[in-house]
Formats: sequence, structure tokens, C-alpha cells
Amino acid sequence: MTSSKVYKTISGLELPLVAEPQVIDYKEKLGNPGQFPYTRGIQETMYRGKLWTMRQYAGFGSAEATNERYKFLLSEGTTGLSVAFDLPTQMGRDSDDPISSGEVGKVGVSISTIEDMEILLKDIPLDKVSVSMTINATAHILLALFLVVARRRGISWDKLSGTIQNDVLKEYIARGTYIYPPKPALRIITDIFSFCSKNVPKWNTISVSGYHIREAGSDAIQEVAFTIADAIAYVEAAVKTGLKADEFLPRVAFFLNCHNQFLEEIAKFRAARRIWAKITKNRFGATNPKSQAFRFHTQTAGSSLTAQQPQINIVRTTVQALAAVLGGTQSLHTNGFDEALGLPTEQSALLALRTQQIIAEESGVIDVADPLGGSFLIEQLTNQIELGVDKYLAEIDKLGGMVKAIELGFPQREIEESAYQYQKGIEELKLKIVGVNCHKSIHSEVVPVLKIDPKLEQEQNRRLEKFKGSRSSSKVKEYLNKIKLSAEDESINLMPIIVDAIDSGVTLGEISNTLREIFGEYAS
Repeated sequence: MTSSKVYKTISGLELPLVAEPQVIDYKEKLGNPGQFPYTRGIQETMYRGKLWTMRQYAGFGSAEATNERYKFLLSEGTTGLSVAFDLPTQMGRDSDDPISSGEVGKVGVSISTIEDMEILLKDIPLDKVSVSMTINATAHILLALFLVVARRRGISWDKLSGTIQNDVLKEYIARGTYIYPPKPALRIITDIFSFCSKNVPKWNTISVSGYHIREAGSDAIQEVAFTIADAIAYVEAAVKTGLKADEFLPRVAFFLNCHNQFLEEIAKFRAARRIWAKITKNRFGATNPKSQAFRFHTQTAGSSLTAQQPQINIVRTTVQALAAVLGGTQSLHTNGFDEALGLPTEQSALLALRTQQIIAEESGVIDVADPLGGSFLIEQLTNQIELGVDKYLAEIDKLGGMVKAIELGFPQREIEESAYQYQKGIEELKLKIVGVNCHKSIHSEVVPVLKIDPKLEQEQNRRLEKFKGSRSSSKVKEYLNKIKLSAEDESINLMPIIVDAIDSGVTLGEISNTLREIFGEYAS
């Protein structure tokens, strides 16, 4: 006798006791890996041809300390770098700004000048190592800093590969590190699209991020729906400037979370690929297969990590990383087990990297493309997620698009309700979290925690003071005036003048403050 109880995933998808065969047109709806609609993967050979990039996210304290961590990770087998910046850098403030006090180097590396960036990237072969930068409101400035470092080393920009997150819409929804209102923020983003399509062709100009939407409390369907809705807004903004979809879409990438529900997460990645392929083809007329391919980086779920029994986070991260690989990710970061307590130590970062390497080298899951494709349950969940996402996208279109939906607070309310229900489920023991509401331990675990020396801020400010004293003040004023005039004229692309300003010693904070004068600041 079967149970009458309805089982559901954490996103509310119904789970049958035994999955039934799905009515699927395998040729049209699923296709093969590397073929439209890319449900089964964006490359024909998937990991047989090329492994995902093992990209460990790191950044703390000074540029020197972070540079040492990067060299350590590369020596241990990391194949791509991912830069975490401190809050002042994210918010367009130099380290000596009074607002920056107490936050310099705390949650990422402090970068104010071209000198800082040169130290951060010292001895890193920029033409051989892909560098991703988790930066949004000041993405244009950090990209310019990176390009100037490359130019000073004599490295041609067409040899550079990497990513800037550059996704400001999700900042209004879920994260909060925005500076300018949506309209000028979108103008900066489309300027980057245009500039890079001509000058930095291998660079991913945006990584549309569902990760932070999920960390804020969304479910899997909302994560994909709001991420793709953000992407649609960016594409529409770029097309309005005169860019053709196939000119910039090949360098649009995505960034998704991998949470605890193993099977649901695999289906989520498959559904996202199919949805994006249809949108780029049918809505925007993209014909280039690279424009239709949903390329994505995955990070295991930081919000799932517990301070209680932190070592069991190793198991959580392993399960999540395996789901990301089975779902066909192009790039992966595995969290350190100690990240509920602080920034990852060298030991926990290495263990996180080894987790990826074991999946790649020992598990055998890389030998077959889309190994769970055709599973009755996986296909059922993939279809359910696609239907749920399509429903959200239709609702957002009715509201006038994602920018209007954000102004109305629609995605914010949906995420808040989802987060509330998730927390309620934990408190009512409907959702089990090992070590938190079940299987608690009376034994305490002592793990080392990375601490940032408070003297760092003083040292950083001394270096910044020396840097400012060594440059030409007249040149700085000249370039800041050029940036101001360019910002006032929407027909001018901001990127070339910002690159030249950086090369002449203008700081991140000075550029951001100049743009604040013209664009204003966003208030939620």
C-alpha cells in the first residue's frame, strides 16, 4: 500500500514514490549535448573534452596576502582564479575614505589603485590563467585596472580570458552593493559589452548571478527565473543601444548556486540551459550557437554551511559539488568547511579544491555527458522547473520587465516569502539540518579561524597616501573632468577614458565619486 502523503522538494516540486516515464520528444526537446536546446550540456563531449574550471574564490586583507593565496592555489591545481573584494572596493570607496573605516580588507582584498592591482596580480600569467572578479557596481573600474596591468606587461587584450560579475540588478534584489540608479548602471554595463566585443573578445562581460538570489532565500525556480529575467533586461538594454544580439551574447555568462536538494539542483541546471536557449533564439533572434549556450559558474551554497559541527560542511559541499558536475557546470567553486565562522584558511581552501579534484579524477562521473539524462525523475523535475520559470517570466513581462518589477518590489517579496517558509520549515522540524535541529553533538569542534590584522587598514592607507603624493595632480584633475563630461554624454563609451585615467593614477574612489556627481545614488 503506497503512502498518501505528498512529498515535495524544498522548492515545492512534487515527488512521486516511483517516477513514471515522461512523454518527451528526445530529438526536439532534449537533443544531444552540444545541440539546441542544450538541455544535455553545451559541449558535445562535455568533460571528456574539457574539465570544468576549478576556480577557488579568494581574497582577504592586503593585495600581497591575497597574491600569496593565489600562488598557493595555482600550485595545488586550481585552474582559474576568482577574486573577492572588500566592501569599500565594491562600493566605490578608497581605503582612506571615512566610510571605509573598519571594513578595509575584511571580506575581500582592498583595491584602490593600479599599484594595488599590480601587486594582486604579481607573477600571475594573465594570458594563461582565467581570472574572475566578483564585482558589480565598480566592475567597469576593476576591469580597467586589470586591462592596464596587462597593457603594462605587454600582454595583448585579445589573449585575456576571465569574467566580471557586473550584475547590478541582482544587487537591488538581494545583495545591496549598488551605487547608481538602474538607468545609468545599465548604461555602464552596455558600455562594457560594446567595448569588450571590440577590444577584449574572450572576456565574459557579465556573469548574471542567481547565486545571491538563492543565498537571500529564494527557491530553485525563483533563482533561475529572476536570473534569466535580469539577463533579459541586460540584453534588451544592449539591443536598444544598437548592438546586435550575436555581437555580445557569446560573452554573457551565468552564476548559479548549488543547494542541498541533490536531484532538484541537477534538474535546475538542465532546465536553465533549455530556457535560455529558447529565449535567445526566439525572443532575440540569436543564431550563433555560442549566443544560445547557457554557460555558468557554480558555487556551493554558503547559506547551507553551519557553525555547529563545521567539519560536516565538507560532506554538504561534496554533495553539492557533485550535483553541479552532474548538472554540467563550466566552472566550480567549492566552499571551505569553516566559512560559517570566517574566511577560509589555507587548509580549508585546499581541502575544498581537493574535493573537486576527487570528483574529477576518481568518481567516474565525468566519463559520460549528462549521465542522468533520460531518468524519469530528472526529466520530470526538469520539466516542472521549466514550467515554473516560464510562469514567473510571464508575470514579470506583464509588470513591464525586470527593472519595473524590481521598482515594484515583486522579486524582493517573492524571495522574502520563500526565505520565511524555509526558516519556518527548519524551526518546525519539517526540514532537517544536521547539527542544528537534529543529530546535535555534545562535543565541540575547535577549528582555526582566519583573522585579519587590524593594522592592515593603516598600512593600506599609508601606501595610498604615498601613491597619491607621487602622481601628477593636474593630470588627475584633467582625467576626472573628462570622465565627468563623458558621463554627461550618453553617446560616449565610458570605458576608454576610464582605462586611460587608471593608467594616469586616478583611483577607484575618485572615479566612483565623479560618476556619483552625474548619476546620483540609488536609494531603495
